[in-house]
Amino acid sequence: MRPSWNKPAAAPHYQACLSLGHAQPIEDVDLQRLHERGWELVRRPTGGRAVLHTDELTYSVIAPAGEPLVAGSLLESYQRLSKAIVEALRLLVLPVQVQEKASAPSGQNLNPVCFEVPSAFEITVDGKKLVGSAQARKHGGILQHGSLPLQGDLTRIIDVLAFPDQKARKRAAERLLERATTVESALGRAVTWDEAARAFIKGFETVFDLELQQGDLSAAEKMRAEELDSLKYSLPELPQK
Repeated sequence: MRPSWNKPAAAPHYQACLSLGHAQPIEDVDLQRLHERGWELVRRPTGGRAVLHTDELTYSVIAPAGEPLVAGSLLESYQRLSKAIVEALRLLVLPVQVQEKASAPSGQNLNPVCFEVPSAFEITVDGKKLVGSAQARKHGGILQHGSLPLQGDLTRIIDVLAFPDQKARKRAAERLLERATTVESALGRAVTWDEAARAFIKGFETVFDLELQQGDLSAAEKMRAEELDSLKYSLPELPQK
């Protein structure tokens, strides 16, 4: 019998939300601009920089540390999971590559936007970042999640981040468009959330010989998620424990 993982249900309906990396300072956000747009703000348990969650597909893989599919070092498991994501994107006929080297030397990417510069081993199209992923290992478990922008204006995130002046904001928006892309821009046609989700399901099933089953969080899991949201991930500064 093949192992089973949960697969996504129907396309979600949610308000745009800005997520910050685990240690990213709240000062990176222009809170007034964020509130004017009615967008939410949350902090992720993983590292990295800001991501605007809208017009996208978000994937998440959660497993105990002993699970063979995520075994090994962070880089080893990250590369293994990337194979399924690459397969999913190729099912959408996207000409993706895995970026083997970072586009900027370590320490020189000071922009608060996650998608501005592809890091090593990230998935790109024509050198532009397409998928933003991050992994965390805590309490005997492994979480890897990421965002696949399907459509829309990538520079919307720039509107709610803090910059010294409008000139700096404009330059940041220009750099972002030079270095990141959406599925629609790369493919030349719109891809729905359902279409992308089906491709991810098939990609993971094919690469890992899985049979994904649709499921939902238990009542206890939902309660714990709401507790963590109110006590930890919605706070401006993330507690250390």
